[in-house]
Amino acid sequence: MQFNHYGGTGTFLAAALLNAEGSGPAALEQLLTEHEMKSRVLTTVQARQLAAWVEQVRPVFGEPDPRRQLDLVNRLLADATTSVRVSMHDGHGPHLHYITDTDDPVARIRAAVAGGLAVALCGAGGTRLGRCARQGCAIVYVDTSRNGRRRFCSTGCANRVNVAAHRARAER
Repeated sequence: MQFNHYGGTGTFLAAALLNAEGSGPAALEQLLTEHEMKSRVLTTVQARQLAAWVEQVRPVFGEPDPRRQLDLVNRLLADATTSVRVSMHDGHGPHLHYITDTDDPVARIRAAVAGGLAVALCGAGGTRLGRCARQGCAIVYVDTSRNGRRRFCSTGCANRVNVAAHRARAER
């Protein structure tokens, strides 16, 4: 499964922000650079604002009810966007921007994440926005597999679950 540049950027950034090891400016700026965000420099206050807001994104990943997932994304869009524009820059073809020009990096990131999740939801289906099925693992992911049946964040988590199931069957 492939995502377009803009939708993919916001979608993968959402997962990366939710899975981030740290929420300080340096950690977040590294993620923003990796995900090709235009606004990358954050103050400590902005980093805290972004970290608090991104927790509102977590329920979108792994939500089994399509209507609830749609409502969650619509709330993020209503909170984060000011307008939708078609843009072409940096060698990319036409793509959507979900916010007018602003110098506020948190506003730009929120709009990119909300817009990316909307594109992913509409174009690939909500089941592509997953949460690891291993008990106790909080990692979220974007399922880019061909068949869209990913259940775990990593092979390690899948192996732990399968080994535990095998041992449970063997004990019977």
